[in-house]
Amino acid sequence: MTQKNKERTSGNFALNAVIGFLSFLLAVLVFALVSRIVYPRIQTARAEDHSQLISKVIQLEVLNGCGVPGLADHFTEKLRRNGFDVVETGNFDNFDMKETVVIAHTGEMENAKRVADALGIEPKNIILEESSDYFLDATVVIGSDYKSINLK
Repeated sequence: MTQKNKERTSGNFALNAVIGFLSFLLAVLVFALVSRIVYPRIQTARAEDHSQLISKVIQLEVLNGCGVPGLADHFTEKLRRNGFDVVETGNFDNFDMKETVVIAHTGEMENAKRVADALGIEPKNIILEESSDYFLDATVVIGSDYKSINLK
């Protein structure tokens, strides 16, 4: 093999490596674009502009209202993976909840609607209990219908 052929071979290898890397990068970007279109982003930002609360992300409390052990922790993990700020978990006052509800604590119902939409909960299960002493946007009380709830 002559010197010229060796240079051409090494140049072709470098060019092919760059083309292969750019092709891989293009495939990753196309996949990301398609997945963003198929699975749109969940809105986790607060609706109001002048909130007195600290975070710009919707802050939640998740309570177990049906008595299944570990259920609030399971939903807390899912909600956090989807960008919500779950600051407290625990048990509801009783375990008799048939349906999952979202309780809005600030006057801004849009925040509770965003949480309900992310969980696939119907708007009829959003309750307004406005309180100036409560520093969370909403509380999610998980009911016996928890198997039908799917985060987007």
